[in-house]
Amino acid sequence: MAEEKTTERSEFDIELEEETTPETPVEDTAAPEENYKEKYEHEHDLYLRLAAEYDNFRKRSQKEKDSAYTNGKADTLAKLLPVYDNLERAMNQETSDAAYKKGVELTMQGLLKIFGDLGVEVYGEVGDEFDPNLHNAVMHIESEELGENTLAQVFQKGFKTGEKVIRFAMVQVAN
Repeated sequence: MAEEKTTERSEFDIELEEETTPETPVEDTAAPEENYKEKYEHEHDLYLRLAAEYDNFRKRSQKEKDSAYTNGKADTLAKLLPVYDNLERAMNQETSDAAYKKGVELTMQGLLKIFGDLGVEVYGEVGDEFDPNLHNAVMHIESEELGENTLAQVFQKGFKTGEKVIRFAMVQVAN
């Protein structure tokens, strides 16, 4: 009886092996190689896309970091501009006190040095050419002495850091 079970089992194993063993024709030997090439190309394409996506992320993060610093600096400087305006008005006032005048001038020079160290450019002088990207024209005047699109009067100086305008210059434009 033990032998019968062994025989039956081996017949069953043989039948099972026959059912699970695929019959592969000789022509299919190239097919797995093509599948590997397709899989390799697909995986390589995914890898290149992932590398490009990471590079774009890195560049975008650096750009956001730089712009956050520039925006923070511009916001801080914008809060200091009323101090500049008040010092400029104080310098333009006539006074008989030489020490007072000298103190205001030194304070203005210190503020301008700080602006220069931070990369802030002060612009807007009479005679400059009008640029709508930098100037806010609030008045217009006809003048034969000044050329076309020339600043005739500057009411408020403009400030910029790099390409970012902190405050537009408020001007009067000729012609």
